[in-house]
Amino acid sequence: MFQALHATSETLRDYLETSFAADPFFGSAGRPWFDRNMRVYLHTPAEVVTNNYEGISLWLYRVVRDEQRLNDPARRIAPTQLRPPPLPMRLHYLVTPLTNRGHHGDPDTEQYVLGKALQLFYSKPTFRGTDLRDQFAGTGVELFVRLETISLDEIAQVWQGLEGSYQLSVSYEVTLVDIDAAVEPERVTPVLVALPEYGQAAVVTDGS
Repeated sequence: MFQALHATSETLRDYLETSFAADPFFGSAGRPWFDRNMRVYLHTPAEVVTNNYEGISLWLYRVVRDEQRLNDPARRIAPTQLRPPPLPMRLHYLVTPLTNRGHHGDPDTEQYVLGKALQLFYSKPTFRGTDLRDQFAGTGVELFVRLETISLDEIAQVWQGLEGSYQLSVSYEVTLVDIDAAVEPERVTPVLVALPEYGQAAVVTDGS
């Protein structure tokens, strides 16, 4: 499905937001997530700051083809139908905790928030079944979330592109995300019966 990118983002966003709201350290009265109406946004960090929001920027900043799965076979969806293999993708998200100028760019809260996000994805790196949201709901999709190490040069290029000052952040890679081909399934002849007792015969000579 072409909605796979958005469905992945919504699945991760909902998990983070629900988990923060359920944590007494963040989501109860007198705590930042509750009192300051903090949220998880799919906006860039710069957009979150510009709009004077607070919470987490969960920004999909890079989408690349998954070279390791390019040779996946076609999928048989019916006895006489094969669906072409999907375009396999790897998604990269920048996770940035942000507080607004009204709270003087609260570094304590930002570090608490980032630490909690790290804990949440470390504790639950796989999403399936009832974890899935948006167009993934009710499907057999499995998502795997992995904290990735990016170099100082790479992170500097990202923030340079945002035209903003560097903020404390981490990057996550998400697989398996597939974009289905926009073509009709191929019609094929079904396998009617398998005869395992019949094999291929080979003649071996001694060379004389």
